[in-house]
Amino acid sequence: MDVAALAGGVGGAKLLVGLQRELGSNLTAIVNTADDAVFYGVHVSPDVDIVTYWLAGLADTSRGWGLRDDRFTVMDALRELGTDAWFNLGDRDLATCIYRTQRLREGADLTTVVDEIRERLGVRARVMPMSNDEVRTFVRTDDGRVLGFQEYFVKERHAPDVSEVWFEGIGDAKPGPGLLDAIGAAELVVLCPSNPVVSIAPILGLREVREALVAHPRVVAVSPIVQRVALKGPADRLLRLLGVEASATGVARSYEDLCDVFVLDELDRDEAREIEKLGMQTLVVDTIMSDHDASARLAKALLSLAEKS
Repeated sequence: MDVAALAGGVGGAKLLVGLQRELGSNLTAIVNTADDAVFYGVHVSPDVDIVTYWLAGLADTSRGWGLRDDRFTVMDALRELGTDAWFNLGDRDLATCIYRTQRLREGADLTTVVDEIRERLGVRARVMPMSNDEVRTFVRTDDGRVLGFQEYFVKERHAPDVSEVWFEGIGDAKPGPGLLDAIGAAELVVLCPSNPVVSIAPILGLREVREALVAHPRVVAVSPIVQRVALKGPADRLLRLLGVEASATGVARSYEDLCDVFVLDELDRDEAREIEKLGMQTLVVDTIMSDHDASARLAKALLSLAEKS
């Protein structure tokens, strides 16, 4: 079975680990790049690297980002020199970014570079950036400041209230090469339990991707919200600030034009009927991925949906 999965962040990475265990190279991860940025002169792709490191079995799973047992010698040295090094990159993580930057300067596109890194780290699944074109997430805070996503998320620890989120460049950006083919060839497309506002929305903001999902016969979304709380990150708070109900039902409403099946946690079972009124089937299972085995169990439950269709 070929499966395409839209993802970003730790929630998406966890599910991808389970899907890769079941599917190997038959999985294609389509990853958000709207939170990419340049730090210390190198191109950083946080969501792509999180996904790649988790799939490679190299991630620091306690932090969620970066590489296990990495050191921060370069960051420490930069701070000693007076640099405000608020964006932390481990030494080996920085090496990934240096390699990416070098290859991009040589003329390779981001899709090619991501695939090179994936292959060298031993990842079986395909990992594809959503676009080779530059798209950047910005937020407007309630006090009128405009912040790049990493400033908001990392430097200010997503503390400010937000009144607006937008993706600069999304109107002109095109899906990466082969991305639409991967969606078309997939028997199942999965919207991972990633932040709907800043991880999934940029990918869906690519018009051709949204159209491909609307036309696809089997699209399943997994709620990142359980008991009205995000399992990780500020998704619940961002949803509320932007006027969306922070619940499984609220997330389902945002996907209703393209989703056939919505997966919600057992703790939110009482929301299933309301979601079904939106025209979706529902699947109620344990969605909390506390370890890789739990990720694999959730992946099997999702794959069973395609087998039954």
